[in-house]
Amino acid sequence: MSLRIITTGGTIDKIYFDAKSNYEIGEPMVTSILEEGLATVPHVVQPILRKDSLELTDDDRQLIYDTVAAAPEQHIVITHGTDTMPVTAAKLKSIQGKTIVLTGAMAPARFRITDSIFNIGCAVAAAQALPAGVYITMNGRIFEAGKVRKNLELGRFEATE
Repeated sequence: MSLRIITTGGTIDKIYFDAKSNYEIGEPMVTSILEEGLATVPHVVQPILRKDSLELTDDDRQLIYDTVAAAPEQHIVITHGTDTMPVTAAKLKSIQGKTIVLTGAMAPARFRITDSIFNIGCAVAAAQALPAGVYITMNGRIFEAGKVRKNLELGRFEATE
């Protein structure tokens, strides 16, 4: 079993430059996170975008869709910004025969305190264990696409049903 990890940017890969929150999306952090975690699952990392999810367009979502559909692997993890992750997950629902798990972070991986490491670990495990379908995993929970929302007030994801 091989895993494809597609990176699109988002908070996981953000680099902040000052206290006024100026940032850019840096190189994907997932490779170093998996190396530091001693992950042994065979994987390929494929960066396709470096955007905050609020900046993603319909064309960007189509690129994500096309990349996932064309991937030879059946197990896919997508790192993605949290604000529009449910929108992208819904776009991917028509892809059959693949287990697709989207994850993100509330704090960049470059920060000392971050949820990104835990979230990526959960996503890698979920992609290997779950049946075909589209899921979001955040903060130790797994949600089916179309049944999750980001609660902005609480800063977490929650089921809608």
